[in-house]
Amino acid sequence: MAEVSRDSEAAEKGPEGSSPEAVPGDATIPRVKLLDAIVDTFLQKLVADRSYERFTACYKHFHQLNPEVTQRIYDKFVVQLQTSIREEISEIKEEGNLEAVLNSLDKIIEEGRERGEPAWRPSGIPEKDLCSVMAPYFLKQQDTLCHQVRKQEAKNQELADAVLAGRRQVEELQQQVRALQQTWQALHREQRELLSVLRAPE
Repeated sequence: MAEVSRDSEAAEKGPEGSSPEAVPGDATIPRVKLLDAIVDTFLQKLVADRSYERFTACYKHFHQLNPEVTQRIYDKFVVQLQTSIREEISEIKEEGNLEAVLNSLDKIIEEGRERGEPAWRPSGIPEKDLCSVMAPYFLKQQDTLCHQVRKQEAKNQELADAVLAGRRQVEELQQQVRALQQTWQALHREQRELLSVLRAPE
């Protein structure tokens, strides 16, 4: 447990053992770099003091027979392990888009600091908090719906005007047809009267 505690303290201090107090108060470490520093610290702990001793304790007899070979195996094992861990972490960062997410988080925090006004905090009254959060949303939805309704009403009015105009055109055509029909009937009567006059005996 003591060793785990020392490892945690070292990770908080950074890859080079520097304390956060060494960083100026107005300086902000990007979270991407902070993540890389934590990974570097973790990888350094793989080759910390007595790491080789613990490794050789697992292969005591082989180490006694070939200490140089054991050292080379250990060095190669550490390099491959560190490389594998870095590759795995790089894949996780790419799959989760962690770099963009962490940079976005840094940006949000920085904007919050520049804003100067206090962030929203719950008042302890659920009804009041719910209204303060939901009321702007519902008002925005109401404005959107009213805009859509006005737009639809204007479109309906245009359609209604077009229907009325079409009805007027139909009525005008019907009047023209009736006028032509009356004219044709009058001509037909005149023709019949003319024929009757021509056929009358002298």
